[in-house]
Amino acid sequence: MPRPTLYLAITNHGFGHAVRAASIAAQIQQLDPDILLILATTAPRWLLESYIPGDFIYRPRAFDIGVVQPDSLTMDYDATLTNLREIRDRAPQLIQSEADFLRTNRVDLVFGDIPPLLAPIAKAAGIPCWMTSNFGWDFIYRPWGGEFIEEADWIAACFGQCDRLFRLPLHENMSAFPAIEDVGLTGGVPKVDADVLRDRFQLDAPRDKTILLSFGGLGLATIPYENLAEFPDWQFITFDRAAPTLPNLRRVVDHSLRPVDFMPLSGRVVSKPGYSTFAEALRLDLPIVTLTREGFAESPILLEGLRAYGWHQVISPDEFSGDRGTFCRRNRSRHVAGRAWINGAVKRSRRRSSGRSGRMDRRSP
Repeated sequence: MPRPTLYLAITNHGFGHAVRAASIAAQIQQLDPDILLILATTAPRWLLESYIPGDFIYRPRAFDIGVVQPDSLTMDYDATLTNLREIRDRAPQLIQSEADFLRTNRVDLVFGDIPPLLAPIAKAAGIPCWMTSNFGWDFIYRPWGGEFIEEADWIAACFGQCDRLFRLPLHENMSAFPAIEDVGLTGGVPKVDADVLRDRFQLDAPRDKTILLSFGGLGLATIPYENLAEFPDWQFITFDRAAPTLPNLRRVVDHSLRPVDFMPLSGRVVSKPGYSTFAEALRLDLPIVTLTREGFAESPILLEGLRAYGWHQVISPDEFSGDRGTFCRRNRSRHVAGRAWINGAVKRSRRRSSGRSGRMDRRSP
């Protein structure tokens, strides 16, 4: 009897979508090891393997562009529009080719985060399509106006062919989807013993003086590492391979390790607005220092949720790069709603994940 086959397609933008999709894939694999996973994405295989412990088929494919960015805060609108048009022009060929692949490989369910073209592909193959996200790309492009409006309308029409959306917390309405089910936070679980990491990276500062710097797969063009000299009794952790060698900076270059593995050792994480980092930190009740991000419609929603439900400090990019150690000196704030909202999301997600349904599950930290 053939194995049940799940095809997961991941949006072609940074690492955040790949992280949460891989977290879901890992949970599905744990619930039912017989399920064959096919991951269609341009995200690096090592990133997926850092979250998924078992086997999967890696299919390097891109069905969308997200936003073209030289770093996590800078967006290239012209290049994004050009790439969007190219994908739309090639849509008939992409749909036919991938629908043939799905049928040939007897895929039982298509799951996406969150390439718009995936729903028409699944429909052409006669296979159900489920998706998950906290926003749709139509929501990102529409405020940019002009020629992006037509692209946003096309994307919304694609989303309208999706059979079910699992809407994540910190979300926009996502009204283009005909069937929506709200679920809890996704994210990885720390997999390395904290003492092992502490010894390996010589992390001897107290937790409240240990800061994780995490800016996703696109990183930042400029990180003010020189300011860390102001805090010789603090320690900082970075995944930036180009970071300088400093006495109080620990550089992580091992692809098997992830930012979430260092969160239990950290007193706070410094990041930019991004669902995956926010979700993993909220699941662990870790304070977040976040930069603001202009021109990206998801950012205000993420910041609003963070202000309502988590320990937080919000600073501008100028404050981060210019004010020496703002994220160390300021106090953090937290709304009283905090953990009650997170725990409620966990309980709802666990109820939905019972049995062998293959639905998404959110494991508690």
